[in-house]
Amino acid sequence: MSEELVVLVDENDAEIGTMPKSEVHGLETPLHRGFSCFLFRRSDGKLLLQQRSHVKKTWPLVWSNTCCGHPGPGEERIDAVVRRLDRELGMRAEGLRFAMPYRYRFTREGVTENEICPVFVGFAATEPSPAPDEVEAARWVDWDEFLTEIREHPGTYSEWCEEEVLLLEEKGIVRELLAGNV
Repeated sequence: MSEELVVLVDENDAEIGTMPKSEVHGLETPLHRGFSCFLFRRSDGKLLLQQRSHVKKTWPLVWSNTCCGHPGPGEERIDAVVRRLDRELGMRAEGLRFAMPYRYRFTREGVTENEICPVFVGFAATEPSPAPDEVEAARWVDWDEFLTEIREHPGTYSEWCEEEVLLLEEKGIVRELLAGNV
């Protein structure tokens, strides 16, 4: 199997090259394409969170949103979301859609994430079956309780997850999704 490549971009998301995923993340990580995904359960509106595997180079054992990843060269981001949901969580999604643009740069324990990272939302079509090299644990949470936890105890989850959650709430995106108004 060939090594996964990450697409390097400029601040306008124009492709400027590629780099092996194993080499891209360090203290001076170049700007690259990514994505974040938040999946909800239709039956009760709960959000699926994952704890990143202990073997991950970036943010090991940190709790975060349902799924994050990188589209490969020539791959549409929504296709990358579908691929990574299957790879990380053994899941399929329904009603998956682009929710909002997002750009971030955070450093933790000597590793920097630096991404243009649009956010996608949708519904889980299956229950998770996590891949141990990707996901340490997964759990469903109530959206309002999750918001309260993030506001009262910042730093509990990955930095991008916390910022994205607050932006999703500010824009009303999750409430519209769960109400069926999108």
